[in-house]
Amino acid sequence: MSDSKPHHVVGVEFLKQNGVDVDELIEELKKNAAVEFVAYYYFTNLRSFCTGMEGEGIKGVIEDARLEDLSHFESCIDRIFQLGGEFPKDIVDFCKSAGADFLQSDKSTTLNEILEKCLKAEQGAIINWNKVCQMTHGKDPMTYDIAQSILAEEIEHESWFLELLDGRPSGHMRRRYSGERPHTSKHSRSLDSL
Repeated sequence: MSDSKPHHVVGVEFLKQNGVDVDELIEELKKNAAVEFVAYYYFTNLRSFCTGMEGEGIKGVIEDARLEDLSHFESCIDRIFQLGGEFPKDIVDFCKSAGADFLQSDKSTTLNEILEKCLKAEQGAIINWNKVCQMTHGKDPMTYDIAQSILAEEIEHESWFLELLDGRPSGHMRRRYSGERPHTSKHSRSLDSL
């Protein structure tokens, strides 16, 4: 690597010309990446507390959402770097930026409380990814495609948890396999070997 002046980045310049605040977009993507990563971690823990006959069915729904949240995290990594951003060096700071402490649980957490926590996480993700869609629609087709794909899965996840909590029909059909990611599989390849 040389110490010469950095090259002109056309992929970022056209976004600025289109009216995208690239620095704000990078920060929003980093925050959303943290939320998705932390949701994956906490959903891993939450599903372990889904016990008994009723818990087994809930565990499968959480597993689908959990693996798709990992795909959401991985879907935005490349884009953050392409835009000139980088991840925080400290994992603790990265996780704290997610603001998802409400997902912490232990063995005394009831199934209903677990479902409420999952619902709250999915609803927060819908708000976050909708913001990215609004920031990029008609201005940044690549980031918009990633964000709208993630948003579509987050809306599905919300409906799954509403179905379990409220008995509200969601049209939910189990994924063919855990980690299928019908909308984000084109953006994240890490789960392809599942």
